[in-house]
Amino acid sequence: MAALTKDRNTPERSGEDFAYPAAGGVQIFAGALVVLEEGFARPAAEGEGLVVVGRADARVDNRLGADGELQARVRLGVFRFANSDGADRILPADVGSDAWILDDQTVGKDEAGRSKAGRVMDVDAQGVWVKVG
Repeated sequence: MAALTKDRNTPERSGEDFAYPAAGGVQIFAGALVVLEEGFARPAAEGEGLVVVGRADARVDNRLGADGELQARVRLGVFRFANSDGADRILPADVGSDAWILDDQTVGKDEAGRSKAGRVMDVDAQGVWVKVG
């Protein structure tokens, strides 16, 4: 394409709400941390190379479906997830550092063998506030 020579009506999105094809054989619960693996949405799990795309807005049950048969609606933002235990526990001093995925609701501070969940924004008695996206 060439550079513009007149005004253009450029489509816009909020940048917060997206939908991705759900992987076959999975169920994603509302509120779960969602990742893409090979282009398909699935609940977050410990492992390397996963790409966090947001928090699930609604449950998607594609346990009996094929890849892409259903869509997973996700939202970007700052969400509170469960905190890991022991030496992996995220502390208030860790605000500003990265949180790493343990499962679809839990994050920790040890990155070994894990994918990044997002940036730690706050820590309280109920969990870790993570900026996703």
